[in-house]
Amino acid sequence: MGSGQNKIMSKKHLIIGGIIILLLGAFFIFGSKENPSSDTVENSIASVSSLEGSLSPVSSFSHSHGLALDVIDPNKVYIATHEGLYLLVEDKDLYRIGNTRDDLMGFSSHPTEASTFFSSGHPARGGNIGFQKTTDGGITWELVSAGLGGPVDFHAMTVSHVNPNIIYGFYGGKLQRSIDGGTTWEYATGTIAPFSLSTDYIEENTVYAATQNGVWVSKDQGNTWSNLSDELAGGVVNVFALNPDDKSYALAFSQKLGGIGKSTDGGISWEKVDQNFGSETVLYLAFSKADSNIAYLLTDQNSVYKSIDKGNAWAKIR
Repeated sequence: MGSGQNKIMSKKHLIIGGIIILLLGAFFIFGSKENPSSDTVENSIASVSSLEGSLSPVSSFSHSHGLALDVIDPNKVYIATHEGLYLLVEDKDLYRIGNTRDDLMGFSSHPTEASTFFSSGHPARGGNIGFQKTTDGGITWELVSAGLGGPVDFHAMTVSHVNPNIIYGFYGGKLQRSIDGGTTWEYATGTIAPFSLSTDYIEENTVYAATQNGVWVSKDQGNTWSNLSDELAGGVVNVFALNPDDKSYALAFSQKLGGIGKSTDGGISWEKVDQNFGSETVLYLAFSKADSNIAYLLTDQNSVYKSIDKGNAWAKIR
């Protein structure tokens, strides 16, 4: 082949190469301008891949009955409602999980398994659910047992942070206790009427009750109770929560305090947190086990607040 032909071929190669570069540049420039809202939904769903295909983007929820944080990822917040389970991701993207529309009046998370939750309440068709469990993040639920005098409708219930086989539920004016993961139940001998229940992170047999007369504690699985704090006694406490990494640190929403309070001695003495929720009442509160500086709360008007400093300051998320 002559030198002239070689020059012609070289020019052709340069032209073809230039065209390819231009096409690739156009691809990256215009390809990056896809619909941002679609990207947000896809990325958010990808971040909860175990639920992929079972999440429906929604704009709001109502009639909330419970709150739990993912035990691994503090950016995933589960909200139990009158119409099923919802997931809030990265404080902005809200999804309805699965097709179940049962009224989840009682709701608790497993202390170590991120996809396992327990609930009670009312089926969408009416009646009572009993005690049920999900191991796939709320996509499907299975009945564990009817409970005593059931099917029960636990409005207040909790699972031990130390031993998830120990579960408490309040129904029909009596506290029930299970030590085999909810398969069988017995009545605790102590008398308590809790708005909410929570457990200790160190002592397996210790359970706390937020009541219309302060916070009460039992160290024998609910058989005997004693007043935890004289400062909160005589007033309604809607919720009480210990910090998972510091047993001496606790938060509560108390009538006597006039709002959110914090304790640094395990709930005995209290200091009001300078935070105004207006006319809203805090009903549910949870610390993150993955990052114990993070806490979320849920109000009676379905507002969600977040704290990144153990509850000293709160920002409204939605």
